[in-house]
Formats: sequence, structure tokens, C-alpha cells
Amino acid sequence: MPCLPLCSLIGQVKVFRAMFTFDPRTPDELYFEEGDILYISDTSDSNWWKGTCRGRTGLIPSNYVAEQAESIDNPMHEAAKRGNLSWLRECLENKVGINGLDKAGNTALYWGCHGGHKDVVEVLLGQSNVELNQQNKLGDTALHAAAWKGYSDIVDMLLNKDARIDIKNNEKKLALDMATNAQCASLIKRKQGGSDLPLAVRNHDN
Repeated sequence: MPCLPLCSLIGQVKVFRAMFTFDPRTPDELYFEEGDILYISDTSDSNWWKGTCRGRTGLIPSNYVAEQAESIDNPMHEAAKRGNLSWLRECLENKVGINGLDKAGNTALYWGCHGGHKDVVEVLLGQSNVELNQQNKLGDTALHAAAWKGYSDIVDMLLNKDARIDIKNNEKKLALDMATNAQCASLIKRKQGGSDLPLAVRNHDN
């Protein structure tokens, strides 16, 4: 049976949600129940894929995954959007890519900042390979999102990790220009090193 296109990239973990319970017939096979999240890490064998579920690793019939499991294209993004810290940690433990982009070009960090999920942002910023300054298709970074939504605590966290403040989006706006409250603007201005800069706070209905 041909491998799903979603699983064709070697070395990239793919994530599925089981639609039915699978009862293993041998000790090497992985037991999982309906609704469980499956992390597929090795698809080199066309018949048996290596996967992890609830911290256990084993073999899963590839045809089961192809026919009876629902793919989750951006699990890290979904966890960050929802503020689901336990799922986010599980994704990290199972080596799901931290800097992957969704269809809009957003990272998981962007969504964590956009949603104001401070604990999620803290965990992501603790990863050594996290990309702070990735721009989405609108040119916005995580700092743009946090400033626009008015989350000053997250703006502060990003700045402490040296997020760039000189990146302009497609509308030629800096994160400072996007700031919707004085506290966010003040933090960015302080990072710029000048208190005499104009306060760039625009009214925006969140």
C-alpha cells in the first residue's frame, strides 16, 4: 500500500488521531484507543510504521493509519492556539517540528502570542531552536501579534529573548506601530533605547 503523502518526509514526525481502537497481536505492536494521538516517526517499512502513543512506542500497520486515522497537519499550532500546554509538551517530547508553518505562514509561537497563552509561549521560548522572528504571509512576527493583541507580558518575554523590533510587515508597520496599549509600546520603545520616540498606539477593537 502506498505511503500517505503526509508521511512521505523522512525524519519528520507526523501526527494522527485514531478513529478506532487497535488491539495488537504481538508485543511489538502498539495498543491505542479511539481518540488517541499517534506520533509516527518512521515510515521506512511500507507495512509497519513506528509510532508513539501515551509515551509508549511500537509498530502500527500502515494501512490502519492510512484508512482509519485522521491526520493532524499542525498539532503544535493547534496546541498553541488552544493554550493546551500538556499537548504542546507532548508534541515537543515526540519531536514534532517547532518551527513548522501553517497555511498562513504562522508558527506555533505566533499562535501562542496571538492567543495570549503565556505558559505556552514560555515553553516555546525555552526551546533552543525556536525561530523568534519568522514572518507570516502578512509579514507579521510573533512580536507583531503580541503587541497588536495588547499582551504586554508576552511582549516583554519576546524582547528578553532578543526578538527583533526592526521588522516591518507587508503594510510597512513595525511591532511598535501595531501596539494597542501604552505598556506594549513602552516596552518596545525601551528596547529601542529612546524615550523620545513617538508613542505608536493605535486604536483597535480586539
